[in-house]
This record gives sequence, C-alpha cells and structure tokens, in this order.
Amino acid sequence: MNRRELNLLLVGAGAVAAGAGLGWQLWRGSSGLPAGTEEGQASLWQARFTQPDGGVLEMAALRGVPLVLNFWATWCPPCVREMPELDRFARQFAAQGVRVVGLAVDSPAAVREFLARSPVSYTIGLAGFAGTDLSRKLGNESGALPFTVVLDRGGRVVQRRLGETSFEQLSRWVAPL
Repeated sequence: MNRRELNLLLVGAGAVAAGAGLGWQLWRGSSGLPAGTEEGQASLWQARFTQPDGGVLEMAALRGVPLVLNFWATWCPPCVREMPELDRFARQFAAQGVRVVGLAVDSPAAVREFLARSPVSYTIGLAGFAGTDLSRKLGNESGALPFTVVLDRGGRVVQRRLGETSFEQLSRWVAPL
C-alpha cells in the first residue's frame, strides 16, 4: 500500500467515525443533556437513602418541586466550604418551594460526626460510594466532588455544576423555576 492509498484509507476511516458519532447524537435525541442524564433522572426518582438520623429519604416524594441536589463528602474541602452557602440558600428559598438535598458520598459515621459539629438545615441523604454512580448518571462524567444538579418541577435537569457553587449562582439558576 502506497502513501496515497494509506491517506485515503485514514480519511475514509475518519469520515466513518464522524458519521457514527453524528448518528449516535441523533439517535440519542436532541435533549441537549449529556449521555446518561435521562437514565440518571429515572434512577434519582427511584432512589431511597438513609438519613443521618435514621429516617428514610424517598426521592420520589420530592418530585414536583424545584430541587437542588448536591453531592458532597466530609473529606472534600470545596464541599465543606460551599455548605454554608447551600444552607443559606435552602433557608431563604424554602418559602418558594425550592428544596435542597445533600447526598453524602461518604461513610455514615463520618457524615454523622461532621453534621454534629457543623449542622445544616437542608436534608441530607447517605448515598455512600454508590452516590458517585448516580452523580455520573446525572452528568458528572468525572465523578468528582462537589457536584450540584438543579431539577425543575417536572424532574428534569436544568443546570449542573462540577465544583463549588455560591448563593448567587444558585439564586440565578432557580429564578426561572
């Protein structure tokens, strides 16, 4: 095979790969959400988490309200830094029906100990390390923390952020909801 034939073969393979990628995007639909997000939304509403006080958090009970979902861990400095902002946001927007849920990707003992020292007013669920899988299904491709997702009243993801959030940012995100 000469150089020209090899170049034509490589260009052809590239065109086939690009066509396959386009076909995959069209087949997935035009939701604009990362792959897996729709599956993640379905998984979220079926999920149940133990709460630090021993109660059970059923995510289906929160469907129909604007929801800020924050994946965090006690060992994650940016997670801990943003918690006062999330708490202030939760208290200020509760009257408007917005709920904040923190899903701890951590051990139950570590979360209980942390919350005894630094309580928050919003709901906490003990997701454990399985929470990483749920966050990935909701668009967190790297599985890193903190990861925040905003869902509208219909249960659809409308915003997501990997990294720290702020009160101002959260306020802008929920304003149209």
